[in-house]
Amino acid sequence: MDLFPVMGVPDTGDTAWMLISAALVLLMTPGLAFFYGGMVRARGVLNMIMMSVSSMGLVTVLWALYGYSIAFGNDKFGLFGDPSQYFGLKGLISGDAGVEVLADPAAGIEAIEAVTIPLAGTIPMTVFVAFQLMFAIITVALISGAVADRLKFGGWLVFAGLWATFVYFPVAHWVFSFDGFTSETGGWIANKLEAIDFAGGTAVHINAGIAALVLALILGKRLGWPATPMRPHNLPFVMLGAGLLWFGWFGFNAGSAIGAGGAAGSAFIITVVATAAAMLGWLLTERIRDGHATSLGAASGVVAGLVAITPACASVNVLGALVIGVTSGILCALAVGLKFKFGFDDSLDVVGVHLVGGMVGTLLVGLVATEEAPTAIDGLFYGGGFDQLWRQAVGAFAVLGYSAVATAILALLVKSTIGLRLDREAEAAGIDEAEHAETAYDLSVPGTSSVFPRQGSEV
Repeated sequence: MDLFPVMGVPDTGDTAWMLISAALVLLMTPGLAFFYGGMVRARGVLNMIMMSVSSMGLVTVLWALYGYSIAFGNDKFGLFGDPSQYFGLKGLISGDAGVEVLADPAAGIEAIEAVTIPLAGTIPMTVFVAFQLMFAIITVALISGAVADRLKFGGWLVFAGLWATFVYFPVAHWVFSFDGFTSETGGWIANKLEAIDFAGGTAVHINAGIAALVLALILGKRLGWPATPMRPHNLPFVMLGAGLLWFGWFGFNAGSAIGAGGAAGSAFIITVVATAAAMLGWLLTERIRDGHATSLGAASGVVAGLVAITPACASVNVLGALVIGVTSGILCALAVGLKFKFGFDDSLDVVGVHLVGGMVGTLLVGLVATEEAPTAIDGLFYGGGFDQLWRQAVGAFAVLGYSAVATAILALLVKSTIGLRLDREAEAAGIDEAEHAETAYDLSVPGTSSVFPRQGSEV
């Protein structure tokens, strides 16, 4: 099998940074589990955490079998990578190592034998495989926040597997697969459209955000929503989750430079600035609208800023980061109320934060991108005209449209076969007990048989 690019010797510094980045991005999924888990009622926290944790297991297996090949194999029909090219990661794990003779007589270095391996840029392709796997895991997990308390766990696993296969893997190919990096031909958004999405505003956030909306609509509203208060049961969990997400996001954004250089450093500081500005923008919006700033708002503002700067972190300067951060903080804070206006039950505001934040960040690249940044492209506000803006818009809406249609088909398929929604009695009793035979908190009272508050409780 012809591997692309050719065999080589990896750069140890870049490799070390990318291994760390992969681990940081994996940490984001447990962080998301805490973030989501704290936002639901106590009787649903374990199920919420389980949907994130199960994504780690399910998506990993699919990625190793064929997901990586669909995402980063040679382009087929302009839609997806060749599923057979790296099936089972063949040729990447073993069997293709060679020997290279290195010598530098002028420096007094005699010829030595160095093992050469398949590379993605300057790092082992296996490291790139691992790094991109973590993106796939958290993208699937993000969807779960919109369907809290009412989705069968078995239905979730089947839907998640199908969605990863038919939606995320192909879209990742469009957005992340560059010609000549891990294969000879890559995806159309990256190579033909030339839209900028440095770390996943389209493939991750717009993709998961619109999927969350469609799945929530097909699944229906929670029992009692919106009349019954469904307040977060553990705000410290939410704050802990937001902190872990922010920490891990440095691997997400700075790691997308695929090396330990200037682009990684730039993405790192731009991510910090935009996230801080978004948190302040959200809190200011809360203060003006509601009269007080909340811890939930601070955590949500952090995530909104991280989402919005993801596609733009290598394209803007500090001023651009502030614009994207403040804009996303304000707009996402306003957008989370749309579910009450339009009547869709997006339980944990995946649409308001990830879909809206992803759209804001992706489109604003066309306005505030600057040649000062690593991608060296000027947006409209820096004299670049509308050229980059229309490219950003086409990329964003193409992913949104494909994901919406494909998600609807897959969700309806699962609904018509094994079913998606819990029955009313199980939902009323609590999804943790119904689906997992467990409770997060032992609230038993001596002399009673009940170990958990039943329906109507807001504990």
